[in-house]
Amino acid sequence: MAATVSTTSTKRRSICALAPLNLFLADVRDGVGPYLAIYLLSVRHWQPGAIGLAMSLPGLVAVLLQTPAGSLVDTSVHKRRLLVVASAVVALSCVAAVTFVSPPVIYATQMLTGAATTIYAPVVAAITLGLVGHRRFAQQTGRNEAWNHGGNVLAAVLAGLIGYYWRYEGIFYLVALMCALGSWSALRIKPGDIDNDLARGQGADKPESDDTETAKAASAANESTADAPSETGGAAEDGEQTAGFRQVLGNPRILRFAIAVVLFHFANAAMLPLVGQKLALGNQKASALFMSACIIVAQLVMIPVAAWVSRRAPEAGRKPVFLLAFAVLPVRGVLYTLSNNAYFLVGVQVLDGLAGGIFGVISVIMIADLTRGTGRFNFVQGAIATALGIGASLSTVGAGYLVQHFGYRAGFLALAAVAAVALAFFWFCVDESNPARVGAKLTPVRC
Repeated sequence: MAATVSTTSTKRRSICALAPLNLFLADVRDGVGPYLAIYLLSVRHWQPGAIGLAMSLPGLVAVLLQTPAGSLVDTSVHKRRLLVVASAVVALSCVAAVTFVSPPVIYATQMLTGAATTIYAPVVAAITLGLVGHRRFAQQTGRNEAWNHGGNVLAAVLAGLIGYYWRYEGIFYLVALMCALGSWSALRIKPGDIDNDLARGQGADKPESDDTETAKAASAANESTADAPSETGGAAEDGEQTAGFRQVLGNPRILRFAIAVVLFHFANAAMLPLVGQKLALGNQKASALFMSACIIVAQLVMIPVAAWVSRRAPEAGRKPVFLLAFAVLPVRGVLYTLSNNAYFLVGVQVLDGLAGGIFGVISVIMIADLTRGTGRFNFVQGAIATALGIGASLSTVGAGYLVQHFGYRAGFLALAAVAAVALAFFWFCVDESNPARVGAKLTPVRC
């Protein structure tokens, strides 16, 4: 039986440090993102082809490195250091991009940014799992995502104000500042509070002495899980063995889940860019304002949704909650075909916030469930992120081709059809991943 430990004041501080960490890293995970394209076009007067190449490089590098990055996070015991180094690379790349503005420098900094940002998602998830364990992972992941979406809203507002009232170069320095604040937040987490076996999906939760009933139930669940055969084909819960790469990637439950989320992302990725193009056709002057509104509306909805999901997932199960996100997506695709009114299109983004808020929380939780005991949690995260990146690229290319030849209605309906296929596949082919529902309610860690 696992030893009983208390949630110490230092560990509580480490858990609470996840809030500013996710807040400040929200704007860092994608570098300067679309603001670079605007800067290169309006300030540096680059040609569209060169801008397109610069914008594509981070995604290409990320697709190549996302899986190795996840494996690195699994094996490393210096997870805070990985975050600090990645943030330093992004910060220096942002400063270099506005200091030495030449194509080679921009291309190099974009590739470095793409490489560095592959670290963020797996290492934050790993630190979270290592701090709170599997029983509290759903709850804490929802809180992380809520702070992340809040950070996206804050960054969008600050970037807009800086670009409008000062100059575009200020946005790059804003991202560098966020990198520094994110590093400061990471260093507030005590390394000894992170269970590195749990952080890679190995080992059993340590029950907390201040939650006796939950501890007993969790202990019983862990013992019954240890006696049962593992569908992941991985290690025992005692952390003595790590599953092989082929063993994990060949697991049918993981493969079915990966197919479902790739179909979801294929249907989802091109919708917002197409909405932006549709808004530009109606009012080019105000298109940037409406596009910002689309992003902010979705992010604002994601904040309460992420918090709600973190409470519902342990009680209702992962699959019923995730089904809601899959069901919303085809409806959203069809709604975009009903009107060209800018306010209507922005309003539909509420559904994007609902689906995105659920996806951001449940996808990570289900990966943790499916890889429990294998020691390959972050590797599988990286592999699925790679597949999602490829799916997103195919989505934008395919939807762009359909719109060019058959119009926006055909493009949105095609994406809605893919979303319907994703819903059916998830419903019939993907199992509930929650290994054991602990009956006692978990008390949130108070910051």
